[in-house]
Amino acid sequence: MQLEFGESARSSLGVEWELALVDADSGDLRQVAQTVLDAVAPADGSAHPTIRQELLLNTVELVTGVCSDVGEAMDDLDRSVATVREVTDPLRVELMSAGTHPFAHWAHQKVTNKERYGTLIDRTQWWGRQMMIYGVHVHVGVESRDKVLPIIGAMLTYYPHLLALSCSSPYWNGRDTSYASNRALLFQQLPTAGLPFTEIDSWPKLERYVADLVHTGVIDSFDEVRWDIRPSLKFGTIEMRIFDGITNRTELAALTALTHCLVEWLSRRLDAGETLPRISPWFLQENKWRAARYGMEAIVIVDEAGNEELVTDALARLLDQLAPVAAELHCSAELAGVADLIRHGASYQRQRRVAASVPSQGSPGAPSAMEAVVASVVEEFRRGRALPVSEFEAEPAGEPGARGQESRWSGGS
Repeated sequence: MQLEFGESARSSLGVEWELALVDADSGDLRQVAQTVLDAVAPADGSAHPTIRQELLLNTVELVTGVCSDVGEAMDDLDRSVATVREVTDPLRVELMSAGTHPFAHWAHQKVTNKERYGTLIDRTQWWGRQMMIYGVHVHVGVESRDKVLPIIGAMLTYYPHLLALSCSSPYWNGRDTSYASNRALLFQQLPTAGLPFTEIDSWPKLERYVADLVHTGVIDSFDEVRWDIRPSLKFGTIEMRIFDGITNRTELAALTALTHCLVEWLSRRLDAGETLPRISPWFLQENKWRAARYGMEAIVIVDEAGNEELVTDALARLLDQLAPVAAELHCSAELAGVADLIRHGASYQRQRRVAASVPSQGSPGAPSAMEAVVASVVEEFRRGRALPVSEFEAEPAGEPGARGQESRWSGGS
């Protein structure tokens, strides 16, 4: 089976941002994606070019066009957010991005009426129905398919760095899972999801793998290979799918810049004749688990010798290495946001701080801890940046917030 890799400009950029649709009064998920999609659809009945459907009716996905840098990608997403808000604000629906919704129950969610989603649920059953999860995908253009698998292999050595920064799914069905990213471990339960097979290190091996899966009925097309990092044949990109849902624009820009710079840096090292680093699959699997479990406090395996380092220390060194690339890609300011994220904590840490700030025996009508967590994540999306607990609590419940509409659960206890 021949797999054609699409043409793209080197280090061109695209971003996909999955958003949950949240009721402004209860904080629970709303099944109104089709209402949104119908409202924004072009007059000719075609699908909107940047606002897409997803597996569940509580979700819309925003996608950029082909962009040259991070700033252009963020501007593209801003326009899509504004378009969606024209529909959702009158419905009293808020937008939220996190790896999971803190308290909504998976069994109450409706699946989009589309054949490919029906087939997925029919095959995967209980695990497929659990996929009430949200993520961010970043595409970076690669000019030659011969570079793709070596770069993916090297990107995997930075898997825990990337996941730890984005961890935003500590809660599931109203309970703290004790994981920083419950989403990462949920998603890998699907067939063909999870870490790529590192032994697939050449294009002919990839073609053989896909041919085997098609022949045995595992998949019908390459799009059903749901690896955490994969080639995107259609776009001619490496598609990085590690991130949990990212709660705000500032951190989205930072992690997009990190991905953009990392792929270009590795591509340059290939051009210089270097052999890119790889580590054994048993180390990769352990690193993924450690990052999902411990997030920013993970001790990660950094090389084939089994040397270990605190992930934030490893990130500090990586940011220094990427700084010259960031300057050339015009994203130095955005990349600097990674250091800011490390300083103020990842989303899962902020969510837990908000939950801990809510009294266990609140006054009648006061939000529960999980409602307060949802409110904080919604507010971060509205404001486009991370919010410390002190700032979140400064806005009393029931008063208008940044969204300009009242909600009994907005802004703390």
